[in-house]
Amino acid sequence: MVTLVGILDLARFQFAMTTIFHFFFVPMSIGLAVVVASMETMYVIKKEEVYKKMAQFWSKIFLLSFAVGVVTGIIQEFQFGMNWSAYSRYVGDIFGAPLAIEALVAFFAESTFIGLWSFTWDRFKPAIHVIFIWIVAIASSLSALWILAANSFMQNPVGYAIDNNMGRAELTSIFALMTNQQLWIEFPHVLMGTFVAGGFIIAGMSAFKLLKLKKDDVQVDFFRKSINIALVVGLIGVGGTVITGDRHAFELQSMQPMKYAAMEGVDETMDSSKRADKAQPWSLLSVTNPKTHKVIARIEVPYVLSILGNHSLTGGTTVGTTELNKQFEKKYGKTHDGIKDYYVPENTLFYAFRVMAVGAGLLGMVALVALWFNRRKTNLILTQRWFLWILGIMTFFPFVVNTAGWLVTELGRYPWVVYGLMTIADAVSPNVSAASLLISNIVYFLTFASLGGVMIWLSRRVLHDGGPDAEKEEELSPRDPYEDLAGSEEAAR
Repeated sequence: MVTLVGILDLARFQFAMTTIFHFFFVPMSIGLAVVVASMETMYVIKKEEVYKKMAQFWSKIFLLSFAVGVVTGIIQEFQFGMNWSAYSRYVGDIFGAPLAIEALVAFFAESTFIGLWSFTWDRFKPAIHVIFIWIVAIASSLSALWILAANSFMQNPVGYAIDNNMGRAELTSIFALMTNQQLWIEFPHVLMGTFVAGGFIIAGMSAFKLLKLKKDDVQVDFFRKSINIALVVGLIGVGGTVITGDRHAFELQSMQPMKYAAMEGVDETMDSSKRADKAQPWSLLSVTNPKTHKVIARIEVPYVLSILGNHSLTGGTTVGTTELNKQFEKKYGKTHDGIKDYYVPENTLFYAFRVMAVGAGLLGMVALVALWFNRRKTNLILTQRWFLWILGIMTFFPFVVNTAGWLVTELGRYPWVVYGLMTIADAVSPNVSAASLLISNIVYFLTFASLGGVMIWLSRRVLHDGGPDAEKEEELSPRDPYEDLAGSEEAAR
């Protein structure tokens, strides 16, 4: 097996595995922090104890996601040094700066105030205590900002100079790094995705709990209110991802045109001025031959690509992947460390982009229906059990949608690890062996599977134990009035 799979393939698989699994928990923990902070804010405003209990209850899931996210993040950084030492040496001066600031400032503040918030409920006034969880949420977002600053450099290198003597890139302007155009279209999009994750995870778990409760259970009100708060945050996230995603796609046409063309399934340049309708059609479905890189089948919708890419009913030009490959061959050379061409994985990007877009739209529609069913003066959310199942299944959709978006971002710059500067083949460690990569892949996979299993088991256990009124429900449950008397007679015998 080792001889059949190359070192580069194993290293890429390991990077994909560690990054995707870590990215399961980054949006989850940031989003949950925002939802929990919103719940405690409602407690400060309304002075109703139920909102305080909400924040305390759902913080258990948040703390679990934070812990797993830290562990997976450490593994991800470890594999950078193990498998991608050439990359680390080449851009370490640039890549290391934002990561160091993230660890020393954002992560330190996040960790400190998580502890302060968790253990001081009775030591500070509510208006002061809620500040701690908002600091956690803001620090988590800033942590993502610094990490995405490093990632944005890989997508659009700025603020650097090449030291030919040392054979590496050096940072010349931290200001340029932090004002990178790519960063400020990527960060808002990712941040809105965290709102989607946090909101729908809590709403979905609440729906699953409502399926197990009777209509007159005292916990019903707790989980219904949890759904409302969570879905308001989730809807803000869905709307935000649509707005920021539109801007992101618009900017990609100039920054990473090959990615954009593959996302839209355009192999041959499409010029609206040469068409009878003066517009660009949008491919609903498309299949590209991975060998010839030609689209062999597609279903088109008129005018839509002009609307999406040109913000107009007509007009616009999309350069196709075939022409872009010729341009890149001329710019970077026909062969670059064994690379035959500069095509990206067209089919993967095309469908990952649609999974992300359609998934976000589906989540938005479900949220609107759920909020309508869950209005204060109606019990529709309880009587329509089929919809509770749909809302419960939505628990898992943010992971799918966010992962699809991340695949578009990362695979779209193939074959570069740093766009236009360093190829993936150049970045891999020169001394790593296929056997060590295979073993570490197996160990990491088993570790991630175990962590994921424990996370799911503990989350289900928290939900199964019920809300803060579960014990009260047991106390209020009907009991046999002669139970104690019967016990006494049995003992007397």
